[in-house]
Amino acid sequence: MTRTNFGNLTGRDLEGFHTGGDTEAWRRLGSHVVEVQDPTRGALRGTRFAVWAPNARRVQVMGDFNWWQGDDMELVPGSGVWALWKEDVLEGTRYKYKIQHADGTWQEKVDPYAFHSQRPPENASVVWTSHHEWAPSEDEWLARRAAADPYHSQMSIYELHLGSWRKGLGYTQLVEELPEYVRWMGYTHVELMPVMAHPLAASWGYQVTGYYAADSRYGDPDELRVLIEALHAAGIGVILDWVPGHFPRDDWALGRFDGTALYEHADPRQGVHPDWGTYVFNYGRNEVKSFLVSNALYWVSEFHIDALRVDAVASMLYLDYSRKEGEWVPNKYGGRENLEAIDLLRYVNKHLYERQPGVMMIAEESTSFPGVTKPVHEGGLGFGFKWNMGWMNDSLEYIELDPIYRQYHHNEMTFAMVYAYSENYILPISHDEVVHGKGSMVNKVPQDDWRKFSTLRTFYSFMWAFPGKQLLFMGQEFGERAEWNEEAGLEWWVDGMQWHKGLRDMMREINLVQAATPALYERDCEPDGFSWINANDWMANTFSWLRYGADHEREIVACMANFSPEPYEQYAIRVPRPGVWREILNTSDTRWDGDGGYENGVLTTFVGEDGTDQLMVRVPPLSGLWLAYDPVASAHQDR
Repeated sequence: MTRTNFGNLTGRDLEGFHTGGDTEAWRRLGSHVVEVQDPTRGALRGTRFAVWAPNARRVQVMGDFNWWQGDDMELVPGSGVWALWKEDVLEGTRYKYKIQHADGTWQEKVDPYAFHSQRPPENASVVWTSHHEWAPSEDEWLARRAAADPYHSQMSIYELHLGSWRKGLGYTQLVEELPEYVRWMGYTHVELMPVMAHPLAASWGYQVTGYYAADSRYGDPDELRVLIEALHAAGIGVILDWVPGHFPRDDWALGRFDGTALYEHADPRQGVHPDWGTYVFNYGRNEVKSFLVSNALYWVSEFHIDALRVDAVASMLYLDYSRKEGEWVPNKYGGRENLEAIDLLRYVNKHLYERQPGVMMIAEESTSFPGVTKPVHEGGLGFGFKWNMGWMNDSLEYIELDPIYRQYHHNEMTFAMVYAYSENYILPISHDEVVHGKGSMVNKVPQDDWRKFSTLRTFYSFMWAFPGKQLLFMGQEFGERAEWNEEAGLEWWVDGMQWHKGLRDMMREINLVQAATPALYERDCEPDGFSWINANDWMANTFSWLRYGADHEREIVACMANFSPEPYEQYAIRVPRPGVWREILNTSDTRWDGDGGYENGVLTTFVGEDGTDQLMVRVPPLSGLWLAYDPVASAHQDR
């Protein structure tokens, strides 16, 4: 076979892929419309197909262009990659690979590197070339991102599932509604649940069959690019969930790709996930390394994604994850850590931070594995942030209690400060907390609607003033009562009703006040950005603490959260600066359907019996308060 028939692909082009060092493998593998030079006919256009199947006896490509009968591919010399160039096969062509196993049986497979695919339940790969031209504003966005400091910036994240945020909308329709809503609500980022091709809608994208293909249920890849561009134009960063921990067993996808365990481990003790019944990647195989690191870079570079949130990191880190004694294989040192997965995560994180200035890597990691957000060169995994699953579990258990019992669980709301600075944390109330019988956020809270919504407003004010960045799943900002159901979509008709509208409007206010108050975000990751005023008032179900900005003397906010239905007309709190303090948030405000009547307005300190500067605060029932120090008014008062 001549080089022309390989579509300009050579064995040398694939050396990096086979050594695990190709971080842009999508440029070589998969289907690409390329031009080749023919000695007699000149330049010819067609599609080059290339697929890694080293243990196959024979490989064919079949599709629209050959009536699905199959054309034989050939091995690229010095490689386990089969390739074929087909003249006049262009964008939009549907295709699959037909692979003959060593035992002579045949299996049809979709392309692991396909950029586009049919809409489920159909699953053929589609030849695709992007024709999207990024607007000049994207260069400005990427430049600002590169110069940004996420650790000292506000980060308020709105997590959503594209298919059910507003049911029936595709990428193009979402352009008209999603950026405007997220900007109006004051969020800084959206986090999209996986948009990679997947056959089962109920998996929400977490069981991926097309790692390089955008979900065709909502449109084509360029329409997704337009949506991302519109979000950036609205000032909204885009976080995308990425799933390198496992993949489904669908017989037409990655599993047993060439008749052998190619992408996964052959030993089920290593290659099968017991919880989900899925395959686990063989992280030690070089070609799998190239596949995964390239996939992470692909979404960041080709779609301008600003951050990847890596799903189920804990399942990757431990060989005995969800496995009983005797059901797992120790590492070479006899330990339970998955050394190959750890190396891969470090490789991916280090490479993306070096290649894409300003990108963030976020770990959904539920254990106490050390150094998740520590740099790779210091022995860490190299993530930028980690979800604080411990804080989430403890705080939700607390608000689910009747107020009379909360005093006995007071420490569940304070314990997170014991380890708050061991990692760079995001505080998540994600989709996982409002499905599968867990109930919506508002229905986690016991008793009547007054208590439900007052408690939820208090909890959100506690969350937004606590050290760490914030993430909230769609629908919880207006108190959706039903559990999230991807088939039904959100209950938007309630967001103008009593309680619901008040909660949503307060969430907008919280985001806007936080953005205008650096003390509430600037030192989220630094211990001297926080101190307790009173962490031990368990009898009153009340917490009070201070947040500090970069200017430790002038940027100070005193925060309170009363999780009791009892008001406190005179509640004294110690503050570090004498002078004037102004109420900047009161969750019992009548604008949010609160009771009102407990406004503090402008307060002036007094000297307590112990000689400390104090404020006498009116604390409403089931409410949160933020009081900001006013250095200008205090200076005038001193005169």
